[in-house]
Amino acid sequence: MLEFARSILFEFWATIAEMSPYLLFGFFVAGVLSVLVSQSFVERHLGGRGLWPLVKASVFGVPLPLCSCGVIPVSMSLHKHGASKGSCVAFLLSTPQTGVDSVFVTLSLLGPLFAIFRPLAAFATGIIGGSLVNIVDHKDKDEPPEKCTDECCDDTQKSHKIIKGLKYAFITLPRDIGKAMLVGLIIAAVISALVPDNYLADKLGTGIGPMIVMMLLGIPVYVCATASVPIAAALIMIGLSPGAALVFLMTGPATNAASLATIWKVMGRATALTYLATVAGCALAAGLILDYIAKTVDFEVVTKPAWMLPNPIKYASAVVLLAVLAFAILRKPKESH
Repeated sequence: MLEFARSILFEFWATIAEMSPYLLFGFFVAGVLSVLVSQSFVERHLGGRGLWPLVKASVFGVPLPLCSCGVIPVSMSLHKHGASKGSCVAFLLSTPQTGVDSVFVTLSLLGPLFAIFRPLAAFATGIIGGSLVNIVDHKDKDEPPEKCTDECCDDTQKSHKIIKGLKYAFITLPRDIGKAMLVGLIIAAVISALVPDNYLADKLGTGIGPMIVMMLLGIPVYVCATASVPIAAALIMIGLSPGAALVFLMTGPATNAASLATIWKVMGRATALTYLATVAGCALAAGLILDYIAKTVDFEVVTKPAWMLPNPIKYASAVVLLAVLAFAILRKPKESH
């Protein structure tokens, strides 16, 4: 029992260390957007229930180097500033699956087929998920977007924009989503501790079966879009099909227990379940399509090391992140919004 608890703590720290640089960057991006992007701008481009706002949200999200944890504060900020739930889900689905950095890593390790197919799959997932949310969730249909009441939206405040943005990024947002995220991280750590390394890789064959297994493994666990590429390459080299590896590359970065808990809390059960179903369905469909394409082209995994963040940076970021979350959660707000 003691050994299991130690394993959970180790996995929790390892996950925090892996995600913290990207989450802190996500907080920072959200703070910048909070002072540079007005609510009227978001309402005009990402509001409404048509297809065009979903396309813009997905196009905006695909190249951004934000993982599933880093994208949470940005998307919550967009929602608070007037973006529709459909647009937010399109952004949430398309952004973490890929980015400029992960595309280059994918090209170096998995070749041009994966490098082209992966962002296209992310874009399609965003459009499908956003459309389904607009169909399933009717609450936003006839209601104007909720007016943002945070300090970043208050034009009467005299404080400097930089101070506003930093407060919003590292106090307001961590306070809003920190507790749900920590619960999700604990769940992810327990799952990671229960699944031994390489347990599935040498037991899976081909077809939709291993895709379902990789989907069930990837959905609850946090895996960065860039860091997941070497894992997928290693799995392919020991026999996993390219389609099954793609399922892992889509579900791992696109969602995890922390992001699902946050979406459930902020956007509601219907949106969270639609988000989850979209990730699962689109990943399986994309995996089947890629396996079909891979049979007709020359597919080969390139064994080159990918660029990764040094451990000291990850560990320092983890300490900073825990300090930010503790300060934001324990600090009582001066006034209730």
